[in-house]
Amino acid sequence: MAAVLAGIRVIDITNVLAGPFCSYQLALSGAEVIKVEVPGSGDLARQLGSDADLSRRLMGASFLAQNGGKKSLTVNLKEEGGKEIFRRLVKSADVVVENFRPGVMDRLGVGYKALSAFHPKLVYCAISGFGQDGPMSDAPAYDQIVQGMSGAMSITGDSATAPLRAGYPVSDSVGGITAAFAISSALVGRERTGEGRFIDVSMLDSTIAAMGWVVSNYLIAGKHPEPMGNENFTAAPSGTFRTGNGLLNIAANTEEQFVALAKLIERPDLLRDQRFLTRELRLRNREMLTLQIEKELSQQSAKYWEDQLNRVNVPAGRVLSVPQALDLPQIRHRKMVQKVSDVPGLPKDISVVQGGYRYSNAPLPEDLRPPALGQHTDEILKGLGYSDAEIQAFHARSEV
Repeated sequence: MAAVLAGIRVIDITNVLAGPFCSYQLALSGAEVIKVEVPGSGDLARQLGSDADLSRRLMGASFLAQNGGKKSLTVNLKEEGGKEIFRRLVKSADVVVENFRPGVMDRLGVGYKALSAFHPKLVYCAISGFGQDGPMSDAPAYDQIVQGMSGAMSITGDSATAPLRAGYPVSDSVGGITAAFAISSALVGRERTGEGRFIDVSMLDSTIAAMGWVVSNYLIAGKHPEPMGNENFTAAPSGTFRTGNGLLNIAANTEEQFVALAKLIERPDLLRDQRFLTRELRLRNREMLTLQIEKELSQQSAKYWEDQLNRVNVPAGRVLSVPQALDLPQIRHRKMVQKVSDVPGLPKDISVVQGGYRYSNAPLPEDLRPPALGQHTDEILKGLGYSDAEIQAFHARSEV
């Protein structure tokens, strides 16, 4: 069984999260990903994470999260020798992914225009906060900046707590996923046309695009988005409910689901109540309906109601902590978390998370060891045709 992207070589010249997360998805799909890093320090994420010892080793937990299965090559792109190494590497590759500010790669002489001149089939993806053009294209961007400017923070939380940042770097992650999708699509297109292309991925654009219903309700229906906490703005009863033990998400979005819910909690009177007869009335009287439902849910635990509601086809699920989620039998069955041993430079085994997809007739990645800084430099240079003497000279001149 061959991996989906087997034979595809990706040059990953990215830092921290959006770019590395993009190339990690490609590695999980079987691509060979060569991570090009600054000599001595590498990806800033190598110094980030909650384990200070790992950060001192330049193998920070934040780096380990999305760099498994890659190779690390150190190259100094400010030196001509380093630039020549990079150009030769690109000649051997299918994809380049970078997340510098717009114009940086061009100023170094290794941007898309320069590279595509000798490699017209190259797929080149530039990830930035706001895109390659426009009045904000040169502005620095981090995940929280983009969350705020996209409007996402304004609808996160409730009327008392909004605006709130999402509990994980959602704009970085969505930007990375968007880039991985665009690259994969461009590779398919190249098979048909034989042509490469430049891909411009904006984290701001990607985040707004992912807000679909919220944005369309404003653009099409004129509904100004509001923070609604744990309530579903499209239906009721749909949101988070208190039980006798724990919180429970319920999504009774259809008439059939509302009927099934009312019968299960032995409250058929709710179906005849004038305040709850229609979808619109239930939305209008959401708070009163929630009180009635929670009164019955308080008699049993969230786990009990999760099982009972799902049994009658009413979507329900407990609100779990991250450790509880990772311990779910479903997550173990899907092999989402993989233990990784013998990682260079680490004193212990680690666990990493795989992608949220599976391919038929294709194996899961077998080796998800993240690379030590520059671990594969000599190996890759030899593969590009450099001699041992030339490689030693590169090291002596601090070009790798």
